[in-house]
Amino acid sequence: MSKIDPTARVADGAVIGEGTEIGPYCIIGPNVVIGANCKLIGHVHITAQTTIGDDCVIYPFASLGTPPQSLSYRGELTKLQIGSGCTIRESVTMNAGTVAGGGITTVGDRGYFMNCSHVGHDCHVGNDVIFATSATLGGHCEIGDFVFIGGLSAVHQFTRIGPQVMVGGVCGVRDDIIPFGLVNGQYAALEGLNLIGMKRRKFNKRRLATVRGFYQKLFHGPGTFAERLEASRPLAGEDPAIAEILDFIGKGKRPLCLPAIAK
Repeated sequence: MSKIDPTARVADGAVIGEGTEIGPYCIIGPNVVIGANCKLIGHVHITAQTTIGDDCVIYPFASLGTPPQSLSYRGELTKLQIGSGCTIRESVTMNAGTVAGGGITTVGDRGYFMNCSHVGHDCHVGNDVIFATSATLGGHCEIGDFVFIGGLSAVHQFTRIGPQVMVGGVCGVRDDIIPFGLVNGQYAALEGLNLIGMKRRKFNKRRLATVRGFYQKLFHGPGTFAERLEASRPLAGEDPAIAEILDFIGKGKRPLCLPAIAK
C-alpha cells in the first residue's frame, strides 16, 4: 500500500500507486496520477494533468505540471507525462503543455534531472537523458534518447537535439544538433562526434571509422555545405547512424548547428 505523510495534501481524485511514498508537505493535485513504488521525499508540488511512471524518485522543492510560461496560456487543464525510473532532483521544474502546442509535455524513462533543471512547455524529451544542474529547455524542444546537457546550458525554444548528443556546460544552444554530435562554446558550435557516448552504445571500431569519415566529408570537405550534403546522401546505406543523421537534417526547419569554422 502507499504511504502518505500526515502533513502532505493529496487532493481527491489523485491516484497514488502501490508502494509509493508521499513525504512531508507534498502537495498533489486532483488530476495527478503517480505510479507504483515512487518516492516523493518532501515538499514536492505536482499539479495539472500530470502522470508519473513507476519507480521515480522526486526530491524536495521539485514543481511538476505547473502552468506553461507562455503568453498564449489561458488556464486550460493540460498535461505533463513523465516516464518510469526517473530521478528528479531538488528544485527541478517541468511545465505542462499549451493547447497551441498540442497540450502535452512528455519526458521519457530513466531520466536524471539534476537540481534546478527545467523542461519547458510542449517539450518532448527522450529516454535515458541527463540534465546537469540548471540545464534549461525553452518551449517546444525535442530531445532524443541518451542526450547529456551540461550545467547552466540553455536550449532555445523549438530546437531539436538528436539522440546521443553531448552539450557542454554553459552553452547557449540556438540551432538543431545532429544525432551523435558534440557541441560546446558560449553559442554552441559542433566540435565533432560524441565518441565516448557512441562507444557506450556499443559502436565498434569499424562503425566509428565509417561514421567519422562521413562526418569529415559532410562538415569539412570541399564546396558549400549544401553541395556536401547532397553528395553525402548516397552514404546513408553505409551505417544506420549515417542514415539517422541525414534523416534528421532532412526534417529540419531551423538552422543546423555547424562547426565554428563553417559558420
